[in-house]
Amino acid sequence: MIIHHFWFGRPRAMGTLAFLLLITWLVSCSTVREGMAAEQPKEARCPEATPDIFERVAPAVVFITATSINPYEPFDRVEHSVGSGIVFDRSGLILTNAHVVFGRQAITVSLDDGTSLPAELVGADPIFDVAVLRIPSPSEGKLPTAALGDSDRVRVGEEVLAIGNPLGLDQTLTRGIVSAINRILPETPFSLLEPLIQTDTPINPGNSGGPLLNRCGEVIGLTTAVIPEAQNIGFAIPINLAKAVLPSLIAQGQVIRPWLGFHGQLVDEALQGLLRIPLVEGLLVEVVEPGSPAERAGLRGGQLEVVIAGHAFLVGGDIITSVNGTSLISPNNLIKVMRGLKVGVTVHLTVVRDGKDRTVEYVLPERPLLPGDFPGQRLLAPVTGRGVQPALPRGSWSRTR
Repeated sequence: MIIHHFWFGRPRAMGTLAFLLLITWLVSCSTVREGMAAEQPKEARCPEATPDIFERVAPAVVFITATSINPYEPFDRVEHSVGSGIVFDRSGLILTNAHVVFGRQAITVSLDDGTSLPAELVGADPIFDVAVLRIPSPSEGKLPTAALGDSDRVRVGEEVLAIGNPLGLDQTLTRGIVSAINRILPETPFSLLEPLIQTDTPINPGNSGGPLLNRCGEVIGLTTAVIPEAQNIGFAIPINLAKAVLPSLIAQGQVIRPWLGFHGQLVDEALQGLLRIPLVEGLLVEVVEPGSPAERAGLRGGQLEVVIAGHAFLVGGDIITSVNGTSLISPNNLIKVMRGLKVGVTVHLTVVRDGKDRTVEYVLPERPLLPGDFPGQRLLAPVTGRGVQPALPRGSWSRTR
């Protein structure tokens, strides 16, 4: 299956590493899920009717319009987009997708009562596609807020609801089920940290950043992407991931990560047998990022493309067999290594090149934003209404509740 990103990026097949990372994640969650099995599902304790959930949560869902200008375009320099967001703090903090608001020159938030307010971008992380906005607190009354739930408790088959502004049609409710959990993005170093929730709930351009709700009306995810060629295959960022990065986004405006500077795929015995070329177990370096510490340290990427069962490998580059003394022979070890890396720490790599071992060391700087972090280079289709104008002015008609 090939998954694309709106603004369409390069198609790329899902690899064996993504599959292995998915299995690893499922195994790591099995103990928690066994402990939860004896508990009564929370949705069974939430008999609230769907219309009542909508009436309670919808006031906290906002309509976001954003404007950006490309000074290098001679025509159509100004671009408009629409999305959704969730008020999660009465001080005026709003949770949404980074691809809705990051890099925009002007952002406006429209509340449920039709009030339009300028919004300030507090912080954004394009990699996990999470952003925080701030709007002024009202002079009278309080902003309605939505409760952030626990996405670790989500089960396949559970009924879910989505509220958003598809195609500028504000406060639209759709419903469906959780089709799958722990959907791993294609193989990049951070994909193992972002398993998505798959749902058949209809979501469309303009839904990005809106809430995916459980039957208790709690936010369990942020609707973020769809597969354009499919019907009702959408994805949501687990709310626990968003909650984990919120402190960094609010305090620092970004998520600080170390910059390794290379991408690749794990080489195991099965892959060695298929390729029938001299390889050792470890991480096959396919791409070394320009200007990265890995490039300055002399790491080499691949030069020869080999396609096996539709999956491409770029071979001929270095193979990293261990990082800081941890052998890269399994997805578990890779996860352990990635989670242990910090900015300012020296990383020690054991590298095999031309059949010989060598040691490469360099200090990990803070990772900058890279071209592949932005929606135009991603592999899914963000459900932002790019170029979409509201169907009617916000608040120009009364919603039947």
